[in-house]
Amino acid sequence: MPRLDDSREALLHAGQGIQKRAKRAWDGFSDFALRDNVLEVAVGLILAAAFTTLISSFVSDIILPPISLLPFINRNLDEKFAVLRPGPDYVKGHGYNTLKQALDDGAVVMAYGAFFDKVLNFLGIGIALYIIANVYGWASNDSVIKRTVKCKYCRKRISQKASAYVALALRERVLMAHLGTAVCELYELAGW
Repeated sequence: MPRLDDSREALLHAGQGIQKRAKRAWDGFSDFALRDNVLEVAVGLILAAAFTTLISSFVSDIILPPISLLPFINRNLDEKFAVLRPGPDYVKGHGYNTLKQALDDGAVVMAYGAFFDKVLNFLGIGIALYIIANVYGWASNDSVIKRTVKCKYCRKRISQKASAYVALALRERVLMAHLGTAVCELYELAGW
């Protein structure tokens, strides 16, 4: 019977070690995953995915159909394509009716309508985000869009606020002109 007690004690000791490692791993994970900035990024990515779906639907379902009514476009814009090399079942004079039909036949096609659709999606998302950023800046007096200027000393694009501080410091002769680049970088790091 002493052997049974020894093995039970060893199992109990091993279980406690596993429990400590699991608790340490969980604490490390929760420290990482539950930090404020990680949660903010996760919420931002989820909202961005939903926003992208919304804008894609807006462009595909609202914007493109009226564009497809133009006289020189005789089908849905996202279905416009050019046949670069026809497939084996290609009939001269009839061609392909749809992009799917051409692809199923093995034709090499340039789907410029789908590309145009994606360009419009990109522009729609960009313009919508720009408008949201401007409205947020107007409502909260905290601009998301930082205006930049070209620094006279380092030739980089820096914020207007940092540029003003660099110019003020140089005017007061606190700094020499050759130190301007370092000052620009410091002000940029400080978030000005």
